[in-house]
Amino acid sequence: MAVIYDKLWKLLQEKNMKRIEMQRKAGISGNILARMGRNEYISMESVEKICCALHCRTDDILEFVNGDSVESEDQ
Repeated sequence: MAVIYDKLWKLLQEKNMKRIEMQRKAGISGNILARMGRNEYISMESVEKICCALHCRTDDILEFVNGDSVESEDQ
């Protein structure tokens, strides 16, 4: 299984928010943001911070898919 964050990127577009703005609002590091950009796993603590900052649920920002390496549509 692989994780993808395409839902998060779409949500940010809908909210007219840049990734760096979300990073600051959620209080996550640039490293976490970079890992998400590569569709890598992040901690549940980071997921929680993002969901709190954006007032959303986990299934609004990420999903699990079959496959070992999944390219993001946004890349």
